[in-house]
Amino acid sequence: MSDDLANASALLHTVFGFGGFRPGQEEIVSAVLAGENVLAVMPTGSGKSLCYQLPAIARPGLTLVVSPLIALMRDQVRALTAAGVVAGSLNSSNEWGENARVLGLLRRRELRLLYVAPERLARPDTIEMLAESDVRMMAIDEAHCVSQWGHDFRPEYLTLGNLARQIGGTLQTLALTATADAPTRGDIVDKLFAAPPRIFVRSFDRPNLRLSFKPKEHSTRQVFAYVRAHAGESGIVYCASRRKVEELATGLAAAGLRALPYHAGLDKSVRDANQDAFQQDDGVVMTATVAFGMGIDKPDVRFVCHADLPANVEAYYQEIGRAGRDGLPADTLTLYSLGDMQLRRQQIEQGEQSDERKRIERQRLGALLSLAEAPRCRRQTLLAYFGEASQPCGHCDLCQEGVELFDGTIEAQKAMSAIVRTGERFGMEHVVAILTGERTENVLKFNHDRLPTFGVGADRKAAEWRSIFRQLSATGLISQDLMEHGRWLVTDEGWRVLKGKARIELRKNLASATSKGAGRGRKAAAPPPAVAGADEALLGALKALRTRLAQAQKVPAYVVFSDRTLVELATHRPGTPGAMREIHGVGDAKLDRYGDAFLEVIRGAAG
Repeated sequence: MSDDLANASALLHTVFGFGGFRPGQEEIVSAVLAGENVLAVMPTGSGKSLCYQLPAIARPGLTLVVSPLIALMRDQVRALTAAGVVAGSLNSSNEWGENARVLGLLRRRELRLLYVAPERLARPDTIEMLAESDVRMMAIDEAHCVSQWGHDFRPEYLTLGNLARQIGGTLQTLALTATADAPTRGDIVDKLFAAPPRIFVRSFDRPNLRLSFKPKEHSTRQVFAYVRAHAGESGIVYCASRRKVEELATGLAAAGLRALPYHAGLDKSVRDANQDAFQQDDGVVMTATVAFGMGIDKPDVRFVCHADLPANVEAYYQEIGRAGRDGLPADTLTLYSLGDMQLRRQQIEQGEQSDERKRIERQRLGALLSLAEAPRCRRQTLLAYFGEASQPCGHCDLCQEGVELFDGTIEAQKAMSAIVRTGERFGMEHVVAILTGERTENVLKFNHDRLPTFGVGADRKAAEWRSIFRQLSATGLISQDLMEHGRWLVTDEGWRVLKGKARIELRKNLASATSKGAGRGRKAAAPPPAVAGADEALLGALKALRTRLAQAQKVPAYVVFSDRTLVELATHRPGTPGAMREIHGVGDAKLDRYGDAFLEVIRGAAG
């Protein structure tokens, strides 16, 4: 181990209170300390921020951190300050006095990390200020935003590649992102680096997350049951529309749960107040559009529920990654329907992207549908999308509830025959009515009760046929013409199955288990030993103390101590400052500030 890395490892313990690096961190920190330019692709919750924060305090000079969100800047500055690190941010939400304080630290060269948005770096006065500062490294968070192939392209990021030339001298660059496939990584390298950087792509596996998908039956009831099963825990419920955000927040609050809405249509003061409540208090549920989440640095989110299908696999992965960032068990549930699939396809087709971009978005949506209708372990399917192989996880919904496959060739032929015999002109509900032999108004109007396929699927319920349709759609045997009222078409591969030249395996419909399964939470996942051995009464008392301290300081609760730290305190019950110093997350600054108060609660519980 080099002297620089040994020093950084010591700071990891004394400043951050961590006993060691997480997987993948040490190699990146070592490369950064050696002066290399780096692109790091690491899953959310794997500790990307430490890869630039630790070198920033281990070496002289200023590290410039580029982040697209003010919330992230604010949260990380609070956490660093609590750990005794001199850090600050310059942004439009700061009061004048705060910006003046940060500028003073910058002029005196006392600042170790400065957080700014890419928009601010386009201002001449900012460039002039940085040119007079001792900037040694630029860390670019959410680096996928620079890529046209990324799922959140932001043109402001395109200026960052020229920043070193603008401020003068050599500027080491570290780009970080949680999700970047090969085209996105190539774009990041081309636009942010003058020469090829050292690239680290770490495993996307998040074994502490339980993955679950359920077809929608009554989505509001399913969400309520799921959130009630996690009562008292912090969580996020993502919705596709602002209206649904408001309805779920109101309904959950009426049911006695502390739920708050968040979407771009709310007044900024309301959004900020709700976000602060979510960050600072325990047990708050945020119902939100995807406007909420990126950059939220709250480690103790215990569940993420998608009330509607996400946009694609990358968005799904990033959004569920906001749960369990402390490494403790966390739960995820995604509800989906054919209507969700239709909406996402329509958004792609009606977008203003290039044809090539639309093609890629169709592929990404198709991968998400395959994950939703997967016949095997969710984690295996998800990791396979990112190019990783794995064994069955044992605790996703499919591993726990089991998946029974059957030869679905005959069912597929029945469904596609009904589509073809009706001229490929109708939507799913009409075709399902024909298959089940239901004489609806439209079936009678078009004389479809006289078709040879009328009633050939009466041995199955309508819900089962809807599941079959979803699987046929996910596997590419049928597709929808969104420009003509959502009519279904049989694809070339579908015709091969219809003519008996290929077979298809389907899974049995799980919709009947949705109501029971939707409320299942982390109980099924094996908790770490620390959770199993924690004194629940003591843990509650420690959380109450943390809440009081956080509210008094107007900071998020995890800035005081994370859930993991409190769990270890309640498990090991240290009685002295020295013993408390060995607990995860207890650095020197936090021990000095909070140690006596927490030790008093622990000793009181022992008495």
